[in-house]
Amino acid sequence: MNLFEINEQYRVVEEMTDLDPKTLQDTLDAIADAREVKLDNIAYLIEKSKMQADFLKDKIKELQEAKKILENKQKSLKEYMTSALDEAGIKELQTSNHILKTRNYKKSVIVDRLEDLPDEYKKTETVVKADSNALYRALMNGDEIIGAHLKDNRGTVIR
Repeated sequence: MNLFEINEQYRVVEEMTDLDPKTLQDTLDAIADAREVKLDNIAYLIEKSKMQADFLKDKIKELQEAKKILENKQKSLKEYMTSALDEAGIKELQTSNHILKTRNYKKSVIVDRLEDLPDEYKKTETVVKADSNALYRALMNGDEIIGAHLKDNRGTVIR
């Protein structure tokens, strides 16, 4: 197998969207390259994938912030428009492009201080979740716990 064909196989792995572990393993096993070279190329693919994921994470955050800014702008503009119509005593206004009508929506409940509310107006929610630290300690001490077990966790550090 020539260098071009080997590079093409790594490109196939890089472009794979099917994350089935068996398919990935078969594809990597089919690459006829020295172990050190193959593992070095896999480390490169991992680093590149991490960089892309980090980029997308940052981009998502930026887009969410931009969305929030636009939503706040819409809210402020609507409040201004409603205020302007209310101050003029106008219930409906027809412009060349829009029909604007003020209306009353369901009133919003604002809680100033939760501590001041009578108990009958408070709601307590209970969340049940596993205590991973206590489970880990007990399982490491050899305790048998139905519904939990330890699983080996191995990985490779890329530097």
